[in-house]
Amino acid sequence: MTIIIISLLLLASLLPHLTFTAHVNVGIVDGTEAKPNSKPYMVSLQTYGKREHICGGFLISNEFVLTAAQCRNGSEILVVVGAHDLRYSQSSDVIRVKSYIPHPDYIPSTFQNDIMLLRLEKKVELNDNVRLISLPKKGEDVEAGILCNVAGWGATRLVPQSYRLMEVNTTTKTQRDCQRRWGSKFFPSQMICANGSGGSCSGDSGGPLVCGNTAVGVTSFSGPLHCNYDRPNVYTKISPFIQWIDEQMTG
Repeated sequence: MTIIIISLLLLASLLPHLTFTAHVNVGIVDGTEAKPNSKPYMVSLQTYGKREHICGGFLISNEFVLTAAQCRNGSEILVVVGAHDLRYSQSSDVIRVKSYIPHPDYIPSTFQNDIMLLRLEKKVELNDNVRLISLPKKGEDVEAGILCNVAGWGATRLVPQSYRLMEVNTTTKTQRDCQRRWGSKFFPSQMICANGSGGSCSGDSGGPLVCGNTAVGVTSFSGPLHCNYDRPNVYTKISPFIQWIDEQMTG
């Protein structure tokens, strides 16, 4: 009995440490919680009625959000800006979408041209918690072996969705390696793949692949079994779409 009591006391003393470790090591998939408001360009796309997070996105102007075309499911989308923990977002952070502009050649079955612009109903007020992120120039591709970062409120290893913004580092792969792993599903002219100790998962689609201070990709799809683990994550390459983006924003 004495041994049992001692064991229980030891377990009780360890519980706070175990809880803390589990909290900080969950993530996008095996990522960590982002520092609050360290990614002020990130937005959460949510369904109008239930206010459920469905995708990520990012601000490229005070009126436009860039995201994935797959995130348009037919219902009205609300854009939440300046948030870290979605449970505490304010009504002033929520903006309705004025117009949806998916790429006209988007193919759902293959995720080709998986990119979309959202024109907001009103211009956002830029501040410390709400900022823009830069895009690459046309034809400016990221090289293989570059350490980048992805973030989102999508599924983690422990829960189907994270209320807090999570992030993880990931490394870009060669086009040859991406094609070897994905075969005919990978289109080098408009896709990038990357992987690392963690990566994107369900609910992270539409968020940016950020290398340095530039968004070079839009989170598109991952392996069917374990997100980042069976195959590298795939991102829509932004640089081939710069002219299309500029035309939509100025047209």
